[in-house]
Parts: sequence; structure tokens; C-alpha cells
Amino acid sequence: MQRFEGFWKSKRTNVIECFDCQRKQEVSGAATSTICPSCSAHIDLSDYKITTSFSRSIRTKGEVHVTTKGDLSSSSVRCRRALIEGRLRGNLDCAGTIVINTSGKILGKLSASEIVVEKRCEVHFFRRVRVSNIEIRGRMSGEVVADGMVTIRKNGVLEGNVTAKAINVEKGGTFSGQVVVGRRALQQTELLPNENPNVSEPPEGSISLARPLPAT
Repeated sequence: MQRFEGFWKSKRTNVIECFDCQRKQEVSGAATSTICPSCSAHIDLSDYKITTSFSRSIRTKGEVHVTTKGDLSSSSVRCRRALIEGRLRGNLDCAGTIVINTSGKILGKLSASEIVVEKRCEVHFFRRVRVSNIEIRGRMSGEVVADGMVTIRKNGVLEGNVTAKAINVEKGGTFSGQVVVGRRALQQTELLPNENPNVSEPPEGSISLARPLPAT
């Protein structure tokens, strides 16, 4: 593992939140650490690049990059953003976006503000994925719990149960599983092409799809 310069373009300043007391402060984008002005806790701001097997915990407001040869098996990794191109067997809690750009089994538990499964990727999540929003451009199987939107892009595939505020399947995307909608935001016409869009919305509940249905 080594530290590296961010794979997202660095801002001149960043607003970070203390892990311990949740106090927010503005720091320089070039800083590698700071002290919380409220509770005096040390806050790591470093970016980490994992190129081999790695099992130690990470707690940073920076970024974590697991390269194609990296193998992250730590039981606790917290960061601002993450890019996964290698193996992920540990738990990952991300305040921002996790980009999945690999294929295979993901054994760890993931939670994030946003998850993106890139094109040409095929991943299977063994643990429930907790996220605000998720965008699927490749193939994914596993259970998703989303506070916001689940989006399946053209040629994207999702197999598994979904609990979300809303779900959108683009034309050319495929979803197979059960949907539990927390609010009336789900438009059934996005999943069931034969539905009459003039029919009033169904009550909150679940929709079961016995076989994969492409969006039209």
C-alpha cells in the first residue's frame, strides 16, 4: 500500500466532518492531516493506493484506490471516496462515491452515499449493500437497500431484491427480483411495459418479477 495523489481532481479546499464529534471544517485540498477544532481529534486526510494484500484498518477523509493487483481484506475502512479495481473482501464505509471497476465476488459489507458499477463489470455482492443512490452500468447481483434512487442504465443488469425510494430502468436495462418501495416515487411503467400510464399509482408495497424483464 502507498499514499497517492487523488484520482479525482483535488479541490483547493474541502469541507470535512470529524469522525468523533461530527464537527465540520474547511481544510486545504493539499493537506494530509488536521486537528478537529472542537474535540482535538486527529483527522487523517491522506489518499491510499493498495497494490498488494492489505488487512489493516483505514480511517481517512481522503480516497482509497484498490488497484487491479490489490486485495483489501480489512474489517474496517472508512474514507471519502473509493475506486475498486481489485479484490474487496473487507468492509468499506464511504462518505461519498464508490466506483466498482472490477468483476468477481465482493465479500465485504459496503455502505456509501453513491455506488457506481461500471460497464463491462460483473459483480456479486454477498452482503446487503446500503447506499443513498446506486447506478448500475454493468452486471450486478445482490440485495440493495437505497435511501434514494436505484438506476439501471442501458445494458445494465441487476438481479436481486431492492428496497428503495425509487427505481429507474432505462431502455435496454434489465431487472430481476423483488422491489419494495418506501414511497410512491416508483413509476411502475419503468418496469412493466404493458402498464397503462394513466392508471393511478398503486399503494406502497412490493412488486415481484419472476423473470428478467427488459425496460422498453
